[in-house]
Amino acid sequence: MKKHKDKVIGEMPGICPDWPAPGNVHAWSTFRTGGVSEAPYDQLNLANHVGDDKHTVSRNRQLLKQSLALPSEPCWLEQVHGIDVIEASTAMENNVADGSFASKPGHVCVVMTADCLPVLLCNKQGTVVAAVHAGWRGLLQGVIPAAVEKLQMQNEHILAWLGPAIGPQSFEVGREVKEAFMNADLNNDGAFLPSTAGHFFANLYQLAELQLKRLGIKNVYGQKWCTYQDKSHYFSYRRDGVTGRMASLIWLSE
Repeated sequence: MKKHKDKVIGEMPGICPDWPAPGNVHAWSTFRTGGVSEAPYDQLNLANHVGDDKHTVSRNRQLLKQSLALPSEPCWLEQVHGIDVIEASTAMENNVADGSFASKPGHVCVVMTADCLPVLLCNKQGTVVAAVHAGWRGLLQGVIPAAVEKLQMQNEHILAWLGPAIGPQSFEVGREVKEAFMNADLNNDGAFLPSTAGHFFANLYQLAELQLKRLGIKNVYGQKWCTYQDKSHYFSYRRDGVTGRMASLIWLSE
C-alpha cells in the first residue's frame, strides 16, 4: 500500500482528497485520531451505534464541525448496507440510508466507515456532490449506480474519490461472495485472488472502479489505503471487532 501524507485542518488530522474537484467542492476524510473517545473507540469515533458514550461522540462531532468550519451539521445516516440515497437538504435526524447528495451550498453529506469503502462524488461544474457507503453488500446491490442516478448529471462529467477502506491484501471472503459478483458481471473476476482453500482476497477498490467505469465515469481517484493494516490511522471492524468509525464528508460552498 502506498503511504499518504498526513494533513491537518485546525486540529483535525485526516485526508484532503487529491482530485481535480472545482474550488467550491470541499471534502475531507478523518483519521481515528484527534478526538476524545477512550479505547477501544480511541480517539475520533463519530458513530453512535458502536457502544461508545453518546456524549463523547457528540463532542467528537462538535470538534469535527469546528475544525472543518462546516456550514451545517452533517447529514448523519443510519447505514444498513443498502442502496437508499437521500437528499441532504431534506434529511431528518438518523435517516436510514447509505448515501446522501446535495445540490445546494451548505449541506454536508457524510458516510461513516471502518473497512467499508467511502465514495465521494461531484461533477466538474461544482453543482452537485454525494457521499456513499459502499461495503461489498452495497456494491453488489448497486449503491453506486443509485447515487449516480440521484445526481441527474451526464456521467462523463462526474468525478469519484474512493477513500480509506480495507485493502485487497486483507479482505478475505468466501466463494459465495465471488460467485455473487461474477453473476452480476463476469468482468469482476479480476477483483478476486485466491487465498486459502475456498476463499479469496477481494478488491473493493477495483470492484467500485469497475462499476463506475461501466457507468461512464472514468475520472476515479484515491483508492490507495488499507484500514486493516494501518491501525495508527484507521478503525477497522474486521481487525478489532469493537471499534469506532471514521467519516468522509463532502459539501458545496457558494
